[in-house]
Amino acid sequence: MSKICEVTGKKVMFGNNVSFSINKTKRRFDVNISKKRFYVPEEDRWITLNVSSKGIKVIDKKGISEVLKESREKGFIK
Repeated sequence: MSKICEVTGKKVMFGNNVSFSINKTKRRFDVNISKKRFYVPEEDRWITLNVSSKGIKVIDKKGISEVLKESREKGFIK
């Protein structure tokens, strides 16, 4: 499962762990991604999306059909 949200486009970021002695080592900041099913009443079917917790909040606010339309325009979904 790729670590990219199909609604918001969020993906893994990289940074540094900084110790008390200010030694820096590379680390990665993973996105809170989960696989979730949504029912689309216009198409009368279920779809499965990899969404972040922010993506779920966006779907609750705008509605699944509007979010799918925007995600397809941005290229996050085929």
